[in-house]
Amino acid sequence: MNTSTWQPPLIWRAALLLARGLVGLLARLEVTGDVPAHLRRGPLVLAANHISPFDPVVMAAACQTRGIAPRIMATAGLFRVPLFGAAMRHAGHIRVDRGTSAVHQALDDAATAVARGSVILIYPEGRIGLDPGLWPERGKTGAARLALACGAPVVPVAQWGSHEVLPYQTPRGMLRGVGRSLWRRPVIRVHFGAPVDLGEATAASPGAARRATDRIIDALTDTLAPLRPDEPDLPRHVDPGRPTDLSRTHRRDPG
Repeated sequence: MNTSTWQPPLIWRAALLLARGLVGLLARLEVTGDVPAHLRRGPLVLAANHISPFDPVVMAAACQTRGIAPRIMATAGLFRVPLFGAAMRHAGHIRVDRGTSAVHQALDDAATAVARGSVILIYPEGRIGLDPGLWPERGKTGAARLALACGAPVVPVAQWGSHEVLPYQTPRGMLRGVGRSLWRRPVIRVHFGAPVDLGEATAASPGAARRATDRIIDALTDTLAPLRPDEPDLPRHVDPGRPTDLSRTHRRDPG
């Protein structure tokens, strides 16, 4: 792999600093764990749980504290926003056209980015989770297929508390959520876990992507649990606008 080609542009490095300042304004950020020094510039896949529209800002702030400038796989809608979309493209982020035939292009683009030495941040659940307890859902296979195809390590990154800042239905209720956060400044915890053992599978092995995905979600669940010791079942903060969906509940593999 060529690990020296891609460098984060100035606009993205500035945005990482801005994210850290914004999170510090609205909440108390606690970042634990780390990524080995030789992996911080890639190739690397960061797999994060997804509980709030505020998550990308939190992840950017947490990565900045660890000297990591990840390229984010983000929904295509963000790239269509005037000015913001252009900034996303210039910063090197990867557009994901969910629900279309072009979605596979995103994985090809991400694989190329990893091969050039990038760190890719992906949400393996594929959406903001709708599990009633805000535990990681059964994942999509994109993160696993990317890691298996490139041979890049996967580091689980668990976060807890961002759901108290912005509601699920943002922009509806956003001002209320921001105002409450400015007053209460909730604690947001982020933990970088140990690299996930994906087993001896290869991308061509039957069922390999599904098994590797389950291992990633298991690792995310294990990484998240210590961040919410007094909320083992349901979160204290309940968002009345968040729907629930039990169809993708992930059952932790006891093995």
